[in-house]
Amino acid sequence: MRGITWILCMAFSASLVAQDWPNLKRYEKENAMIKTQQRVVFMGNSITEGWSNIHPEYFEGKAYINRGISGQTSPQMLLRFRQDVVDLHPAVVVINAGINDIAGNTGPSTLKMIMDNIQSMAEIAQANDIKVILASVLPAYAFAWSPEIKPAPKVVALNQMIKEYCNEQNLIYLDYFSAMVDSRNGMDKKYHEDEVHPNKLGYQVMAPLADAAIRNALGK
Repeated sequence: MRGITWILCMAFSASLVAQDWPNLKRYEKENAMIKTQQRVVFMGNSITEGWSNIHPEYFEGKAYINRGISGQTSPQMLLRFRQDVVDLHPAVVVINAGINDIAGNTGPSTLKMIMDNIQSMAEIAQANDIKVILASVLPAYAFAWSPEIKPAPKVVALNQMIKEYCNEQNLIYLDYFSAMVDSRNGMDKKYHEDEVHPNKLGYQVMAPLADAAIRNALGK
Protein backbone atom coordinates (compact mmCIF):
# COMPACT_ATOMS: atom_id res chain seq x y z
CA MET A 1 0.00 0.00 0.00
CA ARG A 2 2.85 2.40 0.80
CA GLY A 3 4.28 1.87 -2.66
CA ILE A 4 0.96 2.61 -4.30
CA THR A 5 0.46 5.71 -2.13
CA TRP A 6 3.92 7.02 -3.06
CA ILE A 7 3.24 6.47 -6.76
CA LEU A 8 -0.09 8.28 -6.52
CA CYS A 9 1.53 11.20 -4.66
CA MET A 10 4.28 11.48 -7.26
CA ALA A 11 1.73 11.37 -10.08
CA PHE A 12 -0.31 14.10 -8.38
CA SER A 13 2.80 16.27 -7.92
CA ALA A 14 3.76 15.79 -11.56
CA SER A 15 0.25 16.77 -12.57
CA LEU A 16 0.48 20.00 -10.56
CA VAL A 17 3.81 20.85 -12.18
CA ALA A 18 2.34 20.20 -15.60
CA GLN A 19 -0.59 22.49 -14.84
CA ASP A 20 1.70 25.29 -13.63
CA TRP A 21 4.59 24.86 -16.08
CA PRO A 22 5.85 28.47 -15.70
CA ASN A 23 5.49 28.31 -11.87
CA LEU A 24 3.01 31.17 -11.68
CA LYS A 25 2.30 30.37 -8.02
CA ARG A 26 5.92 30.81 -6.91
CA TYR A 27 5.71 34.51 -6.02
CA GLU A 28 1.95 34.96 -5.92
CA LYS A 29 1.74 35.87 -2.20
CA GLU A 30 4.89 38.00 -2.23
CA ASN A 31 3.67 39.96 -5.23
CA ALA A 32 0.43 40.82 -3.46
CA MET A 33 2.41 42.37 -0.59
CA ILE A 34 4.70 44.63 -2.66
CA LYS A 35 4.34 48.28 -1.65
CA THR A 36 7.71 49.93 -2.44
CA GLN A 37 7.96 52.55 -5.17
CA GLN A 38 10.62 53.11 -7.89
CA ARG A 39 11.31 49.39 -7.69
CA VAL A 40 13.63 47.30 -9.83
CA VAL A 41 12.72 43.70 -10.66
CA PHE A 42 15.37 41.08 -11.39
CA MET A 43 13.82 38.43 -13.66
CA GLY A 44 15.75 35.24 -14.17
CA ASN A 45 16.64 31.68 -13.27
CA SER A 46 18.74 30.08 -10.52
CA ILE A 47 21.55 32.59 -11.06
CA THR A 48 19.10 35.35 -10.15
CA GLU A 49 17.31 33.41 -7.41
CA GLY A 50 20.60 32.34 -5.86
CA TRP A 51 21.75 35.93 -5.55
CA SER A 52 19.35 36.48 -2.63
CA ASN A 53 20.57 33.32 -0.91
CA ILE A 54 24.32 33.64 -1.40
CA HIS A 55 24.69 37.43 -1.36
CA PRO A 56 21.52 38.67 0.38
CA GLU A 57 23.08 41.92 1.54
CA TYR A 58 23.02 43.16 -2.05
CA PHE A 59 19.23 43.44 -1.89
CA GLU A 60 19.03 44.88 1.62
CA GLY A 61 17.88 48.47 1.89
CA LYS A 62 17.11 48.72 -1.82
CA ALA A 63 13.85 48.56 -3.77
CA TYR A 64 15.25 45.54 -5.61
CA ILE A 65 12.88 42.60 -6.06
CA ASN A 66 14.24 39.16 -6.92
CA ARG A 67 11.99 37.13 -9.20
CA GLY A 68 14.37 34.38 -10.21
CA ILE A 69 13.21 30.76 -10.33
CA SER A 70 15.75 27.96 -10.44
CA GLY A 71 15.85 25.92 -13.62
CA GLN A 72 13.64 28.20 -15.67
CA THR A 73 13.97 28.82 -19.37
CA SER A 74 13.01 31.91 -21.34
CA PRO A 75 9.54 30.63 -22.39
CA GLN A 76 8.65 30.03 -18.75
CA MET A 77 9.82 33.52 -17.82
CA LEU A 78 7.82 35.00 -20.67
CA LEU A 79 4.65 33.30 -19.44
CA ARG A 80 5.03 34.73 -15.94
CA PHE A 81 6.40 38.11 -17.02
CA ARG A 82 3.14 39.99 -16.56
CA GLN A 83 2.44 38.91 -13.01
CA ASP A 84 6.05 38.86 -11.79
CA VAL A 85 7.17 42.06 -13.52
CA VAL A 86 4.49 44.20 -15.18
CA ASP A 87 1.95 43.95 -12.37
CA LEU A 88 4.58 45.14 -9.86
CA HIS A 89 4.89 48.43 -11.81
CA PRO A 90 8.68 48.65 -11.60
CA ALA A 91 10.74 51.48 -13.01
CA VAL A 92 13.30 49.00 -14.34
CA VAL A 93 13.52 45.29 -15.13
CA VAL A 94 16.81 43.39 -15.34
CA ILE A 95 16.32 40.27 -17.49
CA ASN A 96 18.83 37.42 -17.32
CA ALA A 97 17.70 34.50 -19.45
CA GLY A 98 19.08 31.84 -21.75
CA ILE A 99 21.49 29.51 -19.98
CA ASN A 100 18.83 26.90 -19.16
CA ASP A 101 17.51 27.07 -22.72
CA ILE A 102 21.01 26.19 -23.91
CA ALA A 103 21.00 23.34 -21.39
CA GLY A 104 17.72 22.08 -22.86
CA ASN A 105 15.83 22.20 -19.55
CA THR A 106 12.45 22.42 -21.29
CA GLY A 107 13.46 20.85 -24.57
CA PRO A 108 15.67 21.83 -27.50
CA SER A 109 15.94 25.55 -28.23
CA THR A 110 17.69 27.40 -31.02
CA LEU A 111 19.39 30.70 -30.26
CA LYS A 112 16.69 32.44 -32.30
CA MET A 113 13.99 30.88 -30.14
CA ILE A 114 15.75 32.18 -27.03
CA MET A 115 16.13 35.66 -28.52
CA ASP A 116 12.47 35.70 -29.57
CA ASN A 117 11.46 35.17 -25.95
CA ILE A 118 13.92 37.74 -24.62
CA GLN A 119 12.73 40.28 -27.19
CA SER A 120 9.11 39.59 -26.29
CA MET A 121 9.80 40.28 -22.62
CA ALA A 122 11.60 43.49 -23.54
CA GLU A 123 8.72 44.62 -25.77
CA ILE A 124 6.14 43.88 -23.07
CA ALA A 125 8.18 45.89 -20.57
CA GLN A 126 8.56 48.85 -22.93
CA ALA A 127 4.84 48.82 -23.72
CA ASN A 128 4.28 49.28 -19.98
CA ASP A 129 6.82 52.10 -19.56
CA ILE A 130 9.39 49.90 -17.84
CA LYS A 131 13.06 50.56 -18.58
CA VAL A 132 14.77 47.43 -19.87
CA ILE A 133 18.20 46.07 -18.98
CA LEU A 134 19.20 42.86 -20.77
CA ALA A 135 21.97 40.99 -18.98
CA SER A 136 24.48 38.83 -20.76
CA VAL A 137 24.37 35.13 -20.09
CA LEU A 138 27.15 34.30 -17.65
CA PRO A 139 30.07 32.26 -19.01
CA ALA A 140 29.59 28.50 -18.75
CA TYR A 141 32.01 25.82 -19.89
CA ALA A 142 30.02 22.72 -18.91
CA PHE A 143 26.78 21.54 -17.29
CA ALA A 144 27.22 18.96 -14.54
CA TRP A 145 23.67 17.74 -15.15
CA SER A 146 24.12 17.56 -18.96
CA PRO A 147 27.81 16.82 -19.60
CA GLU A 148 27.21 16.06 -23.27
CA ILE A 149 26.33 19.71 -23.97
CA LYS A 150 29.14 22.17 -24.71
CA PRO A 151 27.59 25.54 -23.85
CA ALA A 152 30.52 27.97 -24.20
CA PRO A 153 30.24 28.79 -27.94
CA LYS A 154 26.46 29.09 -27.73
CA VAL A 155 26.75 31.49 -24.78
CA VAL A 156 29.17 33.66 -26.76
CA ALA A 157 26.86 33.68 -29.78
CA LEU A 158 23.72 34.42 -27.73
CA ASN A 159 25.42 37.28 -25.92
CA GLN A 160 26.39 38.81 -29.24
CA MET A 161 22.74 38.62 -30.32
CA ILE A 162 21.57 40.22 -27.07
CA LYS A 163 24.15 43.00 -27.36
CA GLU A 164 23.22 43.72 -30.98
CA TYR A 165 19.52 43.83 -30.09
CA CYS A 166 20.24 46.29 -27.26
CA ASN A 167 22.19 48.50 -29.64
CA GLU A 168 19.40 48.40 -32.22
CA GLN A 169 16.63 49.14 -29.70
CA ASN A 170 18.56 51.56 -27.48
CA LEU A 171 18.35 49.24 -24.49
CA ILE A 172 20.98 48.78 -21.80
CA TYR A 173 23.26 45.76 -22.15
CA LEU A 174 24.56 44.50 -18.79
CA ASP A 175 27.82 42.68 -19.52
CA TYR A 176 28.52 40.19 -16.75
CA PHE A 177 30.26 37.89 -19.22
CA SER A 178 33.36 39.98 -19.90
CA ALA A 179 34.05 40.47 -16.19
CA MET A 180 33.82 36.76 -15.33
CA VAL A 181 35.09 34.84 -18.36
CA ASP A 182 38.33 32.82 -18.52
CA SER A 183 40.50 31.65 -21.42
CA ARG A 184 38.13 28.73 -22.17
CA ASN A 185 35.12 31.04 -22.52
CA GLY A 186 33.95 29.46 -19.28
CA MET A 187 33.55 31.14 -15.93
CA ASP A 188 36.75 31.98 -14.06
CA LYS A 189 37.21 29.41 -11.29
CA LYS A 190 37.36 32.19 -8.68
CA TYR A 191 33.71 32.95 -9.30
CA HIS A 192 31.96 29.55 -9.23
CA GLU A 193 31.80 26.08 -7.71
CA ASP A 194 30.12 24.22 -10.58
CA GLU A 195 30.97 26.07 -13.85
CA VAL A 196 27.55 27.75 -13.98
CA HIS A 197 26.40 29.31 -10.70
CA PRO A 198 28.30 32.22 -9.14
CA ASN A 199 29.70 31.97 -5.63
CA LYS A 200 29.67 35.00 -3.34
CA LEU A 201 32.74 36.50 -5.00
CA GLY A 202 31.02 36.09 -8.36
CA TYR A 203 27.97 37.98 -7.14
CA GLN A 204 30.23 40.67 -5.71
CA VAL A 205 31.62 41.16 -9.23
CA MET A 206 28.11 41.30 -10.68
CA ALA A 207 26.68 43.74 -8.10
CA PRO A 208 28.42 46.99 -9.14
CA LEU A 209 27.82 46.20 -12.81
CA ALA A 210 24.10 45.78 -12.15
CA ASP A 211 23.98 48.93 -10.02
CA ALA A 212 25.67 50.96 -12.75
CA ALA A 213 23.22 49.69 -15.35
CA ILE A 214 20.27 50.52 -13.08
CA ARG A 215 21.57 54.04 -12.46
CA ASN A 216 21.93 54.46 -16.21
CA ALA A 217 18.36 53.26 -16.78
CA LEU A 218 17.05 55.68 -14.17
CA GLY A 219 19.09 58.54 -15.61
CA LYS A 220 21.15 58.99 -12.45
